[in-house]
Amino acid sequence: MKGFADAASAKRNMKTQIVTRNNAAEFDAFVASHPKGHFLQTSVWAKVKDDWQWFGVLCKNDSGETVGALAVLARRISKLPYHMLYAPRGPVCDLHDSEVFNTLVDAAKEYGKKELNAYMLKIDTDVPADDEEYQNIIKAAGFVPQEKFMNFEGFQCRFVFRIHIQGRTQDEVFASFASKHRYNVRVALKHNVEVKLCGSEMAEDFYRIMVETGARDGFPIRSADYFAKIIDTFGENARLYMAYHEGKPIAGTLAVHWGDKVWYFYGGSLNSYRNVMPNYLLQWNMISWAVELGCEIYDFRGVSGIIDENNPLYGLYRFKKGFNGEFIEFMGEADLIIDKKAAKIVGTLQKAAKLLRG
Repeated sequence: MKGFADAASAKRNMKTQIVTRNNAAEFDAFVASHPKGHFLQTSVWAKVKDDWQWFGVLCKNDSGETVGALAVLARRISKLPYHMLYAPRGPVCDLHDSEVFNTLVDAAKEYGKKELNAYMLKIDTDVPADDEEYQNIIKAAGFVPQEKFMNFEGFQCRFVFRIHIQGRTQDEVFASFASKHRYNVRVALKHNVEVKLCGSEMAEDFYRIMVETGARDGFPIRSADYFAKIIDTFGENARLYMAYHEGKPIAGTLAVHWGDKVWYFYGGSLNSYRNVMPNYLLQWNMISWAVELGCEIYDFRGVSGIIDENNPLYGLYRFKKGFNGEFIEFMGEADLIIDKKAAKIVGTLQKAAKLLRG
């Protein structure tokens, strides 16, 4: 493990440390303990995304207390000698503490430039878009907000639904659902839909269901190996729920837990069995898991930001909304250029590639 180095902020004498996938136990524990923690900000996610390079930055104050963390994925751009740095849903810290934020970013820039020839750092923190204080902090640090994607064009979802559990019982959470959603959970039970907790041995069946769902709803599908890797890598912090009807798997969902949150990650259902409402029962099982764990938040992840019944994605919005979560718009992506010359070269190459494809 690399030793601590004096950070840029002399006022509070903060220090930073670079960690790798193999020595990140303290890093992951801090992310799990912090209110802004996210599974994408862990070394476990780095092991899933093993085609990217990864490093983490830990920040400690002069008392030796960890006050911030930033997990960074790095990918080489084509055949060029440059890397893009990406911190999904980072950093993990008091987002209104500009000193900690800048200390983390400066350390990531320095390490990225020295070790990876990085030209840019991208963030997409899960902070509400109307948080002006945080927006001012990132802009002062040199980050430039990127295009506002309304659907699923970005790295992460800009618009989400979140249920704030906050100590409520399962009965209290269930009672908060829209009446139609409660009814549909009961419809699934009436039709003897059975939900089973499965492991990666069911990844192929889940994949086949996802292929049919993707064809129906128009989105690309990950491989069965990818789903299996998430389940196996996160271990007890990942759950694959499969819904069965008369012994046949008809729907499935994949959820991930870290710290005080559970995220709905992937889900799908077979067309011919949607009338028995397996998706509602699956969601209820995942939400119940979050309640059992004592989580603060159940995160449905993405929906479209275009709230219009004519939008083909409106059905997804309506489905998630009925579980009585909060509709949140996050800040979206923001980029910090580390090397202007390299960024210009990369931009030129990407424009040329786009023209060739067009």
